[in-house]
Amino acid sequence: MQGGLVLAKLEGQVTIERIEVRRLDLKLIRPYKVSFTTFSEFQPLVAEVVDSDGATGFGEAEITPGYSSETPEGAWSLLTRWSEELVGRTPAAAKAALAPHIATDPSAASVLYTALEMLEGNPILAPESDTRVPLLQPVHSFELDAIPDEIEEILAEGFRTLKVKVGFEVDADLRRLAKIQDATAGRATLRLDANHSYTRDQGCAFGAALDPEGIELFEQPCDNDDWDGNAAVAAVSRVPVMLDESIYGTADIDRAAAIEGVGFVKLKLKKLGGLDLLRDGLERIRRHGMTPVLGDGTATEIACWQEACVARLAIDNAGEMNGFLKFRDRLFADPLKFADGAILLPAGYRPTLDKDVVQRVTMAEATARAGARVRAAG
Repeated sequence: MQGGLVLAKLEGQVTIERIEVRRLDLKLIRPYKVSFTTFSEFQPLVAEVVDSDGATGFGEAEITPGYSSETPEGAWSLLTRWSEELVGRTPAAAKAALAPHIATDPSAASVLYTALEMLEGNPILAPESDTRVPLLQPVHSFELDAIPDEIEEILAEGFRTLKVKVGFEVDADLRRLAKIQDATAGRATLRLDANHSYTRDQGCAFGAALDPEGIELFEQPCDNDDWDGNAAVAAVSRVPVMLDESIYGTADIDRAAAIEGVGFVKLKLKKLGGLDLLRDGLERIRRHGMTPVLGDGTATEIACWQEACVARLAIDNAGEMNGFLKFRDRLFADPLKFADGAILLPAGYRPTLDKDVVQRVTMAEATARAGARVRAAG
């Protein structure tokens, strides 16, 4: 990033007066078990940008160690440094300065980039009519006897697409999946997600043994970088494979399109870097003849709202931006509405942060002001 601090307000232009960066500590309502760990909390990074007219924009990203090469500590360091360099600039100049970093540090860059897009009034975030965005819901139970009751509860809440976490042990995963298939009895569509935890042989064994009844897709069987392994699984799987952790940017979308058996690609806002970039990526997936899927199940209301706004324009299946339903605390003063298995976006809805809640769950914060150095706490 070139330049440094811009200390003077640009003549006749709105400039960035303040950037606040926070790391939050948000407890989950219930433990969230995936193949490589069990979460009891998430610690997303959140930025709020304020311009010289008093307008605000905010963005966020949860950076999970092991999900990608980014780390929470590295992203925090970048965000505090970038904040110091961006105050005093116009929002457009700040976006231009951040853009090159999306390729190398997409999650960190997205925190500020999406805040700037909101600050500028990106029309994606301004639905002109009331909009309903259907969501999926994960099946949490791993005790087979508890599954039927949980399925009934999920269906009663209006969900019609369920996520089944696999990637633990092949035979046990297949037994649990069969129980879920029996319990849903054709009343819901299933998405299977290994979270890149199977070996090539395990993924092939699981995919080849599937009863495809009611299953939409099998997500990310093998490691992010194991393109050959994921391709081998896609070749034998009885349902289409979807890539997620392997996908960062358009080159990866194009690479996925060349693999026989990969029928879906999932994107997240924090992986593409910005609202317009995300929408373009989803449209690129569709042009390749694949089906785009969207959503971050670890995000707070901020990214879930932003992704839902993109979803209304770019996908026609269940969104995965359900992270906000997992947390005990909600960050919006006017909480994101959920009913009958879907996010509800009223026409003109533009949320504001609940300052009291945000402060209560803050574990670290740093503020950069035009003409001043960053002040950090926590």
